Amino acid sequence: MLYAAISALAAGIALGYLIRQFIAIRNASSIENRTKEVLLEAKDKAVKILEDAKNQEKDRLAILSRQEDRLNLQIRKIDQKENDLENSKKDLERQANQIKLIKQEAENLKNQSEETLKEISGLSKEEAKAKLFSQIEEESKADLVFAIAKMEKNRTEELEKRAREIMTIAIQRYARSHVSEITTSTVALPSDELKGRIIGKEGRNIRALERLTGVEIIVDETPETITLSSFDPLRREIAKTALVRLMSDGRIQPARIEEKVEEAKKEVNKKVLEAGEAAVYEVGVLNLPKEIVMLLGRLAFRTSYGQNVLLHSIEMAHLSSMIARELGANAEVAKKAALLHDIGKAVDHEIEGTHLELGRKILQKYGIDPLIIKAMESHHEDYPFETLESYIVTAADAISGARPGARRDSVENYIKRLTELENIVNAFHGVEKSYAISAGREIRIFVQPEKIDDLKALQLAKEVAKKIESDLKYPGEIKVNVIRETRAIEYAR
Repeated sequence: MLYAAISALAAGIALGYLIRQFIAIRNASSIENRTKEVLLEAKDKAVKILEDAKNQEKDRLAILSRQEDRLNLQIRKIDQKENDLENSKKDLERQANQIKLIKQEAENLKNQSEETLKEISGLSKEEAKAKLFSQIEEESKADLVFAIAKMEKNRTEELEKRAREIMTIAIQRYARSHVSEITTSTVALPSDELKGRIIGKEGRNIRALERLTGVEIIVDETPETITLSSFDPLRREIAKTALVRLMSDGRIQPARIEEKVEEAKKEVNKKVLEAGEAAVYEVGVLNLPKEIVMLLGRLAFRTSYGQNVLLHSIEMAHLSSMIARELGANAEVAKKAALLHDIGKAVDHEIEGTHLELGRKILQKYGIDPLIIKAMESHHEDYPFETLESYIVTAADAISGARPGARRDSVENYIKRLTELENIVNAFHGVEKSYAISAGREIRIFVQPEKIDDLKALQLAKEVAKKIESDLKYPGEIKVNVIRETRAIEYAR
């Protein structure tokens, strides 16, 4: 029994040992297989990395090769250009040497000719020239002096007499009365009760009307009358038309004022076109573009030294036509050039440049005959007189401007000063529009609220005041009034 137990124990121990040995051998085999797999994976990755590196190196070498090819091509081109320049330089040097030889040969031939003439005549070049002139002068001096003096005297007398006749006839045939333009307009009221309605509560109506038209509205003790003051006749006409429409409508309030001002602008534009059409019809020029006719109509609301520019142009057209016919010049060219000579004044307050240059550009833009442009561009003698018609237009301009009562220098200087004042202000950033009022003692500036805030408005007023002080000369002081208006609009539906 004991033997059997010992045998069983020994058999168990042996069996356990064998099992442990089998498990250990199996685990060792599994670890070895795993190690081989890891080594194979690492080898594959290393091979792939090496291949990628070789491919990248190959790509870089290809790029470098292409760059090298381009550089070589550029170098060859530069070398070719250098060779071409060198060849050109050599050609120029050869040509210069040939020219020098030709000049030298010509100089030698000239000297030989002079020597030959000197030997034949026995005189030098200077001596022969002096002798010839002296002989001619002695033989013809008295006759030439007498003939020239007689010709100049007769011709001068004849020209002066003929010029006086032509000018006198032209002026007598065309006689137009002249009324100097002023800077105010009056509006008759049905009753003085309307003055209060036009002013509005706390002056809101009159301020809106002044802001929209740029005209100073003067409401004083004058019975049944309101005065509109502005140096720009076009603004005054718009304000006057808007006031008449408001009085006819009866509803005077800021919104209604804005609506009527827009209607007035359209009506005045219509009047401008009608004025231009009437002008071209009066002088008999019916083939002008509509844009030119519109600009001519705007001249009805412009003045030059107190003289209405459109009436001045019409008068010049008639005078130029008469003078041209008397002199046998092209009357149509002279007439059109005179009518259009101040066309640039229709836009010179909106676009930078002299009215002459602006006028030339406008006429060129709309395909006006170059002969007409040449005839009008010399009326201030900025361009040379190239045609007979240019002299005629200049003479007609002088006649029209010099007639008694035609012009007043003080009005022109006054308007020029106000225009300069507005131009200075309009050059500042953020300014929407500006109006010089109260005879130039105040400048009202309307700014764009999205660009100029309240703080910048104060700064702008100071900058404008300094600019006016440095650039303009004026008596007294000028009030700079910067106005910033913000509107919030919504619709109830």
